Amino acid sequence: MTRLGGSEVGSTASANQQLYRLARTLIPGGTQLLSKRPEMFAPEQWPAYFREAHGCEVVDLDGRRYIDMAIMGVSACLLGYNDPDVTEAVVRRVKSGSMCTLNSPEEVELAQLLLELHPWAGNVRYARTGGESMTVAVRVARAATGRDRIAFCGYHGWHDWYLAANRLPDGERDPLKGHLLPGLAPNGVPSQLAGTAIPFAYNDLEQLRAIFERRPGEIAAVVMEPTRAVEPKPGFLEGVRELCDRTGAALVFDEITVGWRLALGGAHLRYGVEPDIAVFAKAMGNGHPMAAIIGRAAVMQAAQESFISSTYWTEGVGPTAALATIRKMQRIDVRSHVARIGTQWRETMRPLADKHGIPLTFSGFPAITSIGFDHPESLALQTLFTVRMLDHGILAGGQFSVSLAHTPEHVERYCSAADQIFPELAAAIRDGDIAARIGGPVRHSGFARLA
Repeated sequence: MTRLGGSEVGSTASANQQLYRLARTLIPGGTQLLSKRPEMFAPEQWPAYFREAHGCEVVDLDGRRYIDMAIMGVSACLLGYNDPDVTEAVVRRVKSGSMCTLNSPEEVELAQLLLELHPWAGNVRYARTGGESMTVAVRVARAATGRDRIAFCGYHGWHDWYLAANRLPDGERDPLKGHLLPGLAPNGVPSQLAGTAIPFAYNDLEQLRAIFERRPGEIAAVVMEPTRAVEPKPGFLEGVRELCDRTGAALVFDEITVGWRLALGGAHLRYGVEPDIAVFAKAMGNGHPMAAIIGRAAVMQAAQESFISSTYWTEGVGPTAALATIRKMQRIDVRSHVARIGTQWRETMRPLADKHGIPLTFSGFPAITSIGFDHPESLALQTLFTVRMLDHGILAGGQFSVSLAHTPEHVERYCSAADQIFPELAAAIRDGDIAARIGGPVRHSGFARLA
């Protein structure tokens, strides 16, 4: 018998499943992040915990090895897990001390590097996670403009300023339905924040204009991703920029997920539209907590007129990891690699799906593709596919987030497995017994991201 967190586990039991069952009794929701819950992939079958992770290979608590062709640490590990250059820099910083009464010099060096990549910006502040960094950006924008209301599209975290969009009387509408999870309850968000976060649809400039017309002089910022799954329509981003300039609102680009994948330094550089604030996290630290809020000096100096401060924003590992990550991306064309691998994967999977009559769908850019099935039981189909891919030693879900560690051989292995699994999916569709084949519950629905 072995012991996991005080719970005895039989030698034939799955250590992953045993530990996750224990976790659900100790941790509300079982995990700290919705996207990492096993229920989002294949309840009672997805390996919840890892022992080791290198490149795109994962070893779970039961010693099973998998190729991660799913979310790669929720898109945080663009270089791959445990990248040797990043790890070497981090270990060196840890051995020298990562926290002190004095400040880490790497934060100044990182600020210089970020401003070199973004000549439009003049100042940098740091945080450690995406959600909190977006909250810092919104606080700065409100302080700089002296206004309260935020116009936004897309998903930007869990904090009060964002969930306030669903803080409406009598629950008569669900404004976040097209941006996050439908029916997301704003419990715990003060009711007084109702009306301070106003959503609009991506690529709909007229809808945004109407918000400004209804609230003249009240909009502190427009918060949005420069792109997520589709290209901006001609003139859309330029129109948002002009609208902000004309009304005095700040333009905040959320580059937390898309940043670094489409261009070195963020997608907004690809489109040539400069925001007032840009926010980075996830891939910037390649698996180590780090976030940056960069912006025009005139806007960012408003941080001095508010109170934005936190002890662990001063530790040294985050900036050290970010420096190593960005410098590697300067040496290696990661953007081209992930686009090439993602394109190879799509161009191989599409004819395979067509051959077997599988209604497979793709959305997003090749570097970070969302996967689905055009079928009334799409979630059950996705669960069945995920379970069968586990048998082939592959983590597969509703997204393929490509990393530098992925190779053409990994794509070939994934597609070869899919070619063997698709006949069963076709039979399940024909016989109407998709859910019965899974061997467990159907996965939960996931994020309905910016389209």
